[in-house]
Amino acid sequence: MNPPPRFTYPFCYVPHPLVQDAARALIERLDSDPAIGSLFAEGKMMGVLITDRGPLYAFSGLAGGKAVVDGFVPPVFDLTQGFYKQREKEISLMPAGPGKSAASSELQEWIFNQYRVHNALGEELSVKEIFALRGLVPPGGTGDCAAPKLLNYAFRNGFKPLAMGEFWYGASPEKEVRQQGRFYPSCTGKCGPLLTWMMRGLDVDRNPLDGALASPDEPRVIYTDESIIVADKPSGMLSVPGRTGAPSLLGWLRERYGAGVESCHRLDMDTSGLMVFARSVKDKSSLEFQFAERKVRKAYRARLEGGPWNHAAKGTIALPLALDYYDRPRQMVDSLAGKKAITEYELVEVLPDGTLDVLFRPLTGRSHQIRVHAAHIRGLGHPIVGDRLYGTPSTETPLMLRACGIAFTHPATGKLMSFGEGV
Repeated sequence: MNPPPRFTYPFCYVPHPLVQDAARALIERLDSDPAIGSLFAEGKMMGVLITDRGPLYAFSGLAGGKAVVDGFVPPVFDLTQGFYKQREKEISLMPAGPGKSAASSELQEWIFNQYRVHNALGEELSVKEIFALRGLVPPGGTGDCAAPKLLNYAFRNGFKPLAMGEFWYGASPEKEVRQQGRFYPSCTGKCGPLLTWMMRGLDVDRNPLDGALASPDEPRVIYTDESIIVADKPSGMLSVPGRTGAPSLLGWLRERYGAGVESCHRLDMDTSGLMVFARSVKDKSSLEFQFAERKVRKAYRARLEGGPWNHAAKGTIALPLALDYYDRPRQMVDSLAGKKAITEYELVEVLPDGTLDVLFRPLTGRSHQIRVHAAHIRGLGHPIVGDRLYGTPSTETPLMLRACGIAFTHPATGKLMSFGEGV
């Protein structure tokens, strides 16, 4: 099989077949060798790099307390030995106070300087220097993920990187959406600045999201009067203007109905479906109050990936959600810092291809609420088909999530307005 013409864009990608084959081979090895597989059984992000000399493998962080494991590339810097361990022990014995805090900060600074990486141009910088180029300070653990380990080893040893992917092996974590064998994009907080610098000199795929924004389908206006507009947003279009200047539904409506059109809520870019807009600030205030007080009823139809359905046909998911700070825009389940998120679900049909037709009614309005509740192991454990962040990415299938119904009180007449189905 031929390698791809350009290297993988690691923050949004569909793994190349060569990467998928190499990942399956690694999973088979781990499953068949308990001595090694047990090191990762608790759950670990693994990485595969296809090179001109064959595949390379890496794992994020430590495996069973080990930084070096046979068959995997070494860490960028091994913190399990030498000065770091001795100094860490000394600091742990210090009494709490300014002295201990200063010593911890000095040790972290020392770590950032020890992590030195290379790029395709033959340049070498420390993690600290790379983040400083953007006026940033690297978060703790930067450089320990699988992807930078793989690229650094390849560049240092003269391997040509061809394609890359990161997947989960072992038990699913309590917070993040991670399932055995599924590929996930590299994090943007720790690996964003680092991998971007390390890939300098490589011919890298463009961000697929840029293409998705270029030519979305045309929106449709479902209803309009002097106070409101109900429109059908296509998948791939922003709800409101963003930093990229890409088309948005709000901009599209203002071109046709005037600058007074106001947004009252949002849908994810990849989510299609019904949205209500106000035609004055007064109407916007009324509608936003209804959203804030959870008086707006919403329904979503989704197609979920198949597999055993171990849930009742109808039920409620209550998992608190919080932003994954170092992996934006992904959300995670967080019982301590998360905000209450509640979703009712109803299994409508098991389709002939094994996928699941499910109706969702969110009772709260958190970012990515339905996507996380569908995919997380403590939710339904079935990602939405086409979900780039929480499921199996696809170049052919968009996110199969649609806002199919909405009901609210008309801001001027007080009449109940209902559109679509499921509400």
